[in-house]
Amino acid sequence: MLDVTVLFIVGIILIALFFDFTNGFHDSANAISTVVSTKVLSPKNAVIFAAFFNFIAAFGFGVAVASTISKIIKLDHVETSVIPFIVLCGLIGAISWNIITWYFGLPTSSSHALIGGLMGGGLAAAGVAAIEFSTIQTIVVFMVVSPIIGFFMGLLFMSVSIRASGDTPRTAADRRFRRLQLLSAAAYSFSHGTNDAQKTMGIITPLLFSIGYFGAGVDPNHLPVPLWVIVAAHAAIALGTLSGGWRIVKTMGYGITRLRPVHGFSAETAGAATIIGASLAGIPVSTTHIISSSIMGVGATKGARAVKWGVARRIVTAWFLTIPLSALIGFLAFSVLRVLQLT
Repeated sequence: MLDVTVLFIVGIILIALFFDFTNGFHDSANAISTVVSTKVLSPKNAVIFAAFFNFIAAFGFGVAVASTISKIIKLDHVETSVIPFIVLCGLIGAISWNIITWYFGLPTSSSHALIGGLMGGGLAAAGVAAIEFSTIQTIVVFMVVSPIIGFFMGLLFMSVSIRASGDTPRTAADRRFRRLQLLSAAAYSFSHGTNDAQKTMGIITPLLFSIGYFGAGVDPNHLPVPLWVIVAAHAAIALGTLSGGWRIVKTMGYGITRLRPVHGFSAETAGAATIIGASLAGIPVSTTHIISSSIMGVGATKGARAVKWGVARRIVTAWFLTIPLSALIGFLAFSVLRVLQLT
């Protein structure tokens, strides 16, 4: 008969994979909105295309991002028995925020929702001593820096694409960039998998540590990621992408600026380059922030009026609310669990 603790951990792992699924569901718009709005792929083919590249990213860029996520909570500063509850409350905060923002059609960050939820659970469990603030500082810095990089990369790639097109007739240019957009969409979906799926790996590994999965003597600051965890995380995010997030597709594909194939190609290429660079550096960035700002950068080449800044402001406001509000949900969830445990 299986130990109750092990069953509890298995249950949280399944919830973590469900979060990964909602991440793919929530972020599918990031990968497919441009190819759908420019009519390069049908919605059905676009989600299949994106899901495939989300999955094969499992065999791409290692687990540096997962390692960063696993260090948000100081595992050697909290009781081992408390770790599963912190992770569970982090997931509650993240999933709740994902559902709220999906309902309102806001392309916010699942990654930052998870980070906020973990912070809230950790603070409720053991106070500020449980939080690795150097890791949080890096994440917050790149929360601001990565969209700026995405914006200017979008501006740069769009400018280069316009120059490369020269005097090519619009119809011929659209035909060329439709073909190129298949490559840029593949690169973006692949980059999305390299960064976002690793965040789920980074919360499953502390769970395994809490039940002694890695054996005695393992360094909690350098936990290995088992192959089955890597494959499961990528499978979950790919399945989520297959399900699509049509409310957000509308905002991303049509709400920020009108897109042609050249715009979609430039935005996706800029986003992919930025995210892959972050993944190689082990930085958990928001793929949503980056693709949104890349689209804004592309739109800005047509003049400031081409970008619907009212929509952009609403998105940015939601970005800055994500970590504190998901942290609040995580904090309250842990507080409720503590009260229930005492009663």
